[in-house]
Amino acid sequence: MLSVVGFTAPHIDYHALAPEIIVATTLLVVLLVDLASERNRALLGTISGIGLLAAMVPILTLAVDGTDRFVLSGNPGYVVDNFALTMKALFIVAGYIVVLLSTNTIAEGDYWEGEYYILILSSVLGMTIMASARDLIGIFIALELLSIPAYMLAAWKKRDMKGNEAGIKYYLMGVFASAVMLYGMSLIYGFTGTTVLADIGTKLSGDLGDGAQLVTLGILFVLIGFGFKVSAVPFHSWAPDTYEGAPTPVTAFLATASRAAGFMPLLELIFVAFYPRHDVYEPLMWALAAATMTIGNLIALRQTNLVRMLAYSGIAQAGYILAPFAVAGTSVVAGETALKAIVTYLVIYVVMNLGAFAVVIAVARKTRSAEITSFGGLFHYAPGLTVAMSIFLFSLAGIPPLGGWFAKLVIFGSLASAGTTSGYVMAVLVAVNSVIAFFYYARVMRYMWMEESPDGDETPIRIPASLQIALVLTVGITLIYGVFPGLVSHFTDSVSLLSLGR
Repeated sequence: MLSVVGFTAPHIDYHALAPEIIVATTLLVVLLVDLASERNRALLGTISGIGLLAAMVPILTLAVDGTDRFVLSGNPGYVVDNFALTMKALFIVAGYIVVLLSTNTIAEGDYWEGEYYILILSSVLGMTIMASARDLIGIFIALELLSIPAYMLAAWKKRDMKGNEAGIKYYLMGVFASAVMLYGMSLIYGFTGTTVLADIGTKLSGDLGDGAQLVTLGILFVLIGFGFKVSAVPFHSWAPDTYEGAPTPVTAFLATASRAAGFMPLLELIFVAFYPRHDVYEPLMWALAAATMTIGNLIALRQTNLVRMLAYSGIAQAGYILAPFAVAGTSVVAGETALKAIVTYLVIYVVMNLGAFAVVIAVARKTRSAEITSFGGLFHYAPGLTVAMSIFLFSLAGIPPLGGWFAKLVIFGSLASAGTTSGYVMAVLVAVNSVIAFFYYARVMRYMWMEESPDGDETPIRIPASLQIALVLTVGITLIYGVFPGLVSHFTDSVSLLSLGR
């Protein structure tokens, strides 16, 4: 260690930081290749995909090592543990699949390819940082690093009015939510005098005295700010228009990886910093979960555009993920079960939604439309895509033996394990909403399997190799997680309140 005038430079664990270093290096390589020559732009998607796959290598070696690491010699503000590794792997795999979905769409459209992949990689980098951040400052920096590229990606259709509207709505709502969240963080810091989550949790577990109202207000503002990031009702109004106006690969990215990243700070804050104040966050989370899943599903029933339907479906899915938060503070056992249920659901949610958007992208290559009616007769000329989409829709509905049923099962288990009236009522709400959701998923399947093609054109769809790989990956994982749920629980069972610093 280097010591200069009483200052000792901290030891940096580069192995623990390796995934972020590789993603950042890939970003720079893409930038340089793009600057070198326009003829190299066909390589940018390949370079991005290889870089993301390379970032998985240190994640696997760190997982085998199994040791919790502090990146800066004992500083608890940036930690690499089982929870962080699980979420980093999820974000990087999701980023890789999005790159596969983007390759032909971006190359064939009127888009700037270099900037597109740079923004995707920047956002993934922010997500990987978010997974390890255990400090209010680190969380905010990571959140902005993943959000600002997403604002620009949402408006990537520069000459399209819906694309411009998508970007503006997302940007304005995002800035407002960040301001609300920052104000809440400032109140929490003003009372506790620290930004480290574990230290905040220690301070809030004691007697708050006259500061109880200040802390309550701070927690509410922070949670409301993050409610926007996960498009919880009533902070969801940006999502459907943004998803419809953005390029479909960007929509897939926002609806899966970006939304999952929005749950990351909620997990870290509630299960570490705010955990002692369950009297504040549990009622709020109960109301948000109930409203989000119910309103999301009811509005989805009325949609005629598949992308908008998946947007409202995603809002409802966010409600299911929020449900365990409503009972997390009941007991230590309930907290452990809730944490594992949320992480499990996030993993499966990301995969099955990416798969559904992959099918939408494939079909749109022929129909140039995302209307549900354009999927009429799909089985006659694209049986493989029909079967794949049916798998994803059944999984989203929670039908066994697909990944979605296990995700729903662990949610029910976490709610039941609390042993409270509010937990049982929430479980009933989840069950009722799952039945409602099945109706609009089944409507899409009816068009695909039973209706005729709207224009009579049954020319087979040519699916590019990158899109085929994405479909094989997402279908395979959705099936494997449903038939062998122990595979996903093997990873999520290692996540615990202790690993988060409780």
